[in-house]
Amino acid sequence: MQVTKIKTGSPFEDHGSYSRLVAVDDWIFVSNTAGRDPVTKEIPAEIGAQTRQVFANVTRALAAVGSGLEDVVMSRVFIQEPADTQAVMTIVGEMFRGIDPATTVTCPPLGSTVYRVEIEVTARRGAGRAETERRVIAL
Repeated sequence: MQVTKIKTGSPFEDHGSYSRLVAVDDWIFVSNTAGRDPVTKEIPAEIGAQTRQVFANVTRALAAVGSGLEDVVMSRVFIQEPADTQAVMTIVGEMFRGIDPATTVTCPPLGSTVYRVEIEVTARRGAGRAETERRVIAL
């Protein structure tokens, strides 16, 4: 078994003793990720820009272990304010179009009011290249 742990240098990772990403063989777990730009350390105030920065951060973490959004099989979307759900999910839909992971969306309080959205994902390296059967069922 091969385990890879990725840290970004964030003081939050050190303080909470966690990794941004842990890969166990081909399974990849990306921690709940906010929209802080890693270069400027700024968090966009506008919900769309913040959501796109979250995806940029998640994509960067996945790339560090040879993966990408196409390999995501589960996402968890945490939105601070229910009123932002439509805007956030429009971007989530754009980013995951054709990937269609299982997804949970919830509106809990986040660690700070500056964080308007955070996303956590589980991926399996190679899932994006796998043969996929798509079905529609009635619930």
